[in-house]
Amino acid sequence: MIQINGITKTFGDIRSLDKISVTVGDGSIFGLIGSNGSGKSTLLRILCGIFAPDEGTVTFDGQPVWENPALKGEIIYLSDEQYFLPASTLYEMRGLYAAFYPRFDESLYCRLCDLFGLDDRRRLSTFSKGMKKQAAVILALASCPKYLLCDETFDGLDPVMRQLFKRLLVDAVAERGMTAVVASHNLSEIEDICDHIALLHRSELVFARELDDLRGEIHTVQAVFDGEFDPTTLRYPIVRCARRGSMVTMVVRGEHDAIEASVRAAGAQFCELIPLTLEEIFISEMEERGYDYTSLI
Repeated sequence: MIQINGITKTFGDIRSLDKISVTVGDGSIFGLIGSNGSGKSTLLRILCGIFAPDEGTVTFDGQPVWENPALKGEIIYLSDEQYFLPASTLYEMRGLYAAFYPRFDESLYCRLCDLFGLDDRRRLSTFSKGMKKQAAVILALASCPKYLLCDETFDGLDPVMRQLFKRLLVDAVAERGMTAVVASHNLSEIEDICDHIALLHRSELVFARELDDLRGEIHTVQAVFDGEFDPTTLRYPIVRCARRGSMVTMVVRGEHDAIEASVRAAGAQFCELIPLTLEEIFISEMEERGYDYTSLI
């Protein structure tokens, strides 16, 4: 279990994280989403022990990560930008990873090279951006970490490789009990694999929730009214409301059946509730906090 308690981190006059507290359960895939500059990458770097927090603590199974080499042997950080030893091959990087990660699996490494179709004797400097990302994924998964921290790992992978990485990630969690924290702007990928989601905005934690619970608390409502409709008559918070002819489309917070009953009681001739995608939930949360995407388009 990863326990994050009251983490604060500043860089000069810039506060990157402000009193963040989150618990990541064992054997879960935890999604980290947020606006640009919200502190996602900083949080991941604190989790893997690259940065020390100014305030607060981070523990893995009760152990602090800062200056703890034994614990770091259980953690792999897949950075947004890959770094490899100058003029090295993937095979040579395999030797480096095997020296630092005690559970490095040679047979898994070979199988992953075959799956991704990479020549591990070729210099990494000749690889494309996507191939370098694949090489980093191979080294990370073959190290068999207990904790995998991913920062925009889907970026640069083509659709086939993204699906392969998702399958391998889910398999590692299911078969070995690995715990993954995945930060990404690709919300459809996050939605596919994550069971818990945390949203950061302007260095603060907006929420950390189970994805299924989150989906069950906010809905798109499409309703048809013959006459006028007063949104204030609903007993539930309306995030957004628009009318086109007799059709009213709203984003409403609350329980499914109760919202439907309230809309019909307000005179709706037709009412349908549609689950929001994670992207729609993200936009709704941002709008409530003054992050109005419509003014940017």
